[in-house]
Amino acid sequence: MQPARVRFPLYRDMGLRLLVYYALVLLPVLFVAMGFDHVIGQRLEEDARASDLALARAIAQETDAILQNALQAVRQLATYEAVQEADPAGMEPLFQAVLTTRPDLNLIYRLASDGLMLYHYPPEPRTTVGINFSFRAYYQQARRTNVPFISEGRISPTTQQPVATAVMPIYDQEGIFTGLVATNIKLQSLSHALANIARHYPPEQDFQVMIIDSTGKIIAHNNPGRLLDDMNAILPDITHSMLEGGYGSQVARIPDGTEVLVSYLPIPSVKWGVLVQRPTAVAFATQRSLHRAILLSIATFIVIGLLFWVSLSQNVIRPVEDLASLSQAIGQTDLPAEQRARLNVLARRSDQIGHLVQSLLRMEQAIEARLAELSTLLETSAAVVSTLDTETVLHRILEQLERLLRVDKSAIIALDERKGVFRARASRNLSPHYAEQLRIDPGEPVSVTLRALRTGEPVQVSDTESDPSFRALRPRARAEGYRAVIAIPLHTQHAPPSALVVYRATPHVFTPSEINLLTNFANHAAMAIENATLYARSDMRLQAQTRRLQALIQSLHDGLILEDLHGHVVYANRRISVISGMPLEEIPNTSSEALLERIIAQAHRPEESRRAVHEALRSDTGGAAEIALLLEGRMTYLRLHVFTVTDPRGMAIGRGQLWHDITADRELDNIKSSLISTVSHELRTPLAAIKGYATTLLADDVHWEPEAQREFLTIISEETDRLSTLVNDLLDLSRVEAGSLKIEPVNIRLSDLVYRAAQRARPHPEERLRLEIPPEADVVEADPRRLEVILRNLIENAAKYAPAETPIFVRARRLEDAIRIEVADEGPGIPPEHRQRIFESFYRVESGLTRSAPGAGLGLAICQGFVHAHGGRIWIANGSGGTTIAFTLPQQPVGERAEGAGALRS
Repeated sequence: MQPARVRFPLYRDMGLRLLVYYALVLLPVLFVAMGFDHVIGQRLEEDARASDLALARAIAQETDAILQNALQAVRQLATYEAVQEADPAGMEPLFQAVLTTRPDLNLIYRLASDGLMLYHYPPEPRTTVGINFSFRAYYQQARRTNVPFISEGRISPTTQQPVATAVMPIYDQEGIFTGLVATNIKLQSLSHALANIARHYPPEQDFQVMIIDSTGKIIAHNNPGRLLDDMNAILPDITHSMLEGGYGSQVARIPDGTEVLVSYLPIPSVKWGVLVQRPTAVAFATQRSLHRAILLSIATFIVIGLLFWVSLSQNVIRPVEDLASLSQAIGQTDLPAEQRARLNVLARRSDQIGHLVQSLLRMEQAIEARLAELSTLLETSAAVVSTLDTETVLHRILEQLERLLRVDKSAIIALDERKGVFRARASRNLSPHYAEQLRIDPGEPVSVTLRALRTGEPVQVSDTESDPSFRALRPRARAEGYRAVIAIPLHTQHAPPSALVVYRATPHVFTPSEINLLTNFANHAAMAIENATLYARSDMRLQAQTRRLQALIQSLHDGLILEDLHGHVVYANRRISVISGMPLEEIPNTSSEALLERIIAQAHRPEESRRAVHEALRSDTGGAAEIALLLEGRMTYLRLHVFTVTDPRGMAIGRGQLWHDITADRELDNIKSSLISTVSHELRTPLAAIKGYATTLLADDVHWEPEAQREFLTIISEETDRLSTLVNDLLDLSRVEAGSLKIEPVNIRLSDLVYRAAQRARPHPEERLRLEIPPEADVVEADPRRLEVILRNLIENAAKYAPAETPIFVRARRLEDAIRIEVADEGPGIPPEHRQRIFESFYRVESGLTRSAPGAGLGLAICQGFVHAHGGRIWIANGSGGTTIAFTLPQQPVGERAEGAGALRS
């Protein structure tokens, strides 16, 4: 049923009121419009000039920076020796490095002092090496100056491209000109930059921007076809003024008769200039359009006054009456199609009627939007709990946010705890460069993000251009292209401080409902970050424990092998790699049998070792076996323990092998046995002699001559001395090992000490001793008793192990702050595999000769302890044959040594 039309009294008629208001406004508008046309027109013209001049200034500054960089590049290249010496091999990497970092350059070359091309890079596609360029103006200028400069534009014969050249003259130390190094600046790259600027203007506007060199030629133009044209023939006055340092904006006519606005500005560092040109019809189009629009508006106002009453009834009064009738039916659940169409037509109007209809329709849309918000929030909640991948969840949240609120850009900004700055953790539609380079210092006072985090409340900037608090960040906003921004803090406990940031390309005031919706999304993002942080922390703790356990196992000196139920190795530590000779990374997934064969292959007795290992592996209760391996030229003893690996329920999941290194235990047992055997022998032998001769002397039935008695007593005395020496050696060794040995150094004569030690040596070297002690090395500062023991032990070893007819050498020479003493023989020598252990206590080389020679294996250990107590060192020196034991004793400089011969002891 059609609703009844609503009627209003005349004094309440909206049409009559509008007519009165219109009449009151029309006359003032006419006067204001005329004044506005004059003032704004003039300002628009000034703005157009200022805009072009600002563009020219920006291009001039950028071009100046490019030229300065080119000049700095050739100035720096001229300092390298390879460039000064014109070394092609040295110049190639230098030139290559410069061209790699400078895409605006296309050639770097070196000219000789006579103008010949010595080298250029790149060498292809057309080489000019050997060609004389002394006719070039820049070469002539280089001979007259010693500072870098920029040449005029030209076509390069090498690259066949328009270029300008940055030139650096090179002079040697005497000030003689040796040539120049130069680089060609690609004018096309400048033209491309200008073309990018001109691309913002429609082609029909004929916008031109160009760079002029000192001769008036165009060296860069947004149309590359204009390169190297002569501007002196097109705009001579402006070109001359600009190259003389002038700047400004003028209206001029070009040869085809077009009136153009020309803005020009010189480039500071060179006599170049930047010129921006466009037709005045384009430059002042806004001002002229405004003038026509104002005149048209005045005419329109007058015409509207005549037509107002005609249209008012049809366009205002009647629709309002219709709307009042139709509004009664809007509350129905389902509107009829006819009413819906009527509402849609009225909603397209821009007046109060349209606004009222739009309000009614917005009420309907708000309900549908609220349902959509609830649905989106449910989807977001599902995304949060569906995965622990923070990046995936955050991107889904931002995607839903963009779809629901129709925002332009959004991001989650969080504190990077390692770098101490806030960075974009996730973003949507932000440029990659902006998102990557975004860094916010925690102390920055004007950041919207940090203000929101400090207050714990949403913070918005509705217009970045007008908000004074955002002034410092406006360049960032302009570069990224947003005008409104809001930051919602994420309330987290365990995760780093974070915020949801939303951007809009146009000024926008975020409504309370939008803020509430953003807060809901922020809560979901906080939940996702919290979940991921807690998971990451637990995972990090687990990984740390795993790394510590793995480091512990890898650091064991014992080998560990873990294999699965199929006999494949799943884990082995570094020690297994050493004893098997197999790289550690190749061991996993290798069969346990193959790995054991690699170990057994190095056994001292492979077959016996294989049987013992296999018996241990077949044992059900965890077997054990011992094998000996020859590793790095040394016998290593290992004990294998086999055990079963079970899970928490006690089910077998594999088998383990622990290879325990028992080499030290074996060596300790050997040392103990050797000590008991050696000391027993060394004690029993002299005691037997003493006992025998003493019993003989005490016999009552035999009378010995005095000579025989003296001989027997001498033998008893010597054997007693031998026992005393052994006991003293053991005491000295214990003092050395306990660190209680005290040294009392004095000045002594070395040669006398050598003879005394030789006299007490057993066996006696007799005539075999050879001394090579120069006078400057004969006086040494040392403990005489300890040094005598060192020499006696070394001389005894030489006498025992070298053939009887060979000499024994005792040499000495003075070093800068020490004395070096050597005892050398021509015996069988010490095998290399025993040299590292020869100075150990009770250690003896097992050979036929050493086995037959008496001794407890203490001599060299005592020598080493006494030498170290003096602060020196002892070693086996390299020689052509036999054995040479060398040691050093620290000495004071000659000027600081105790003065006077009275301090000398022999």
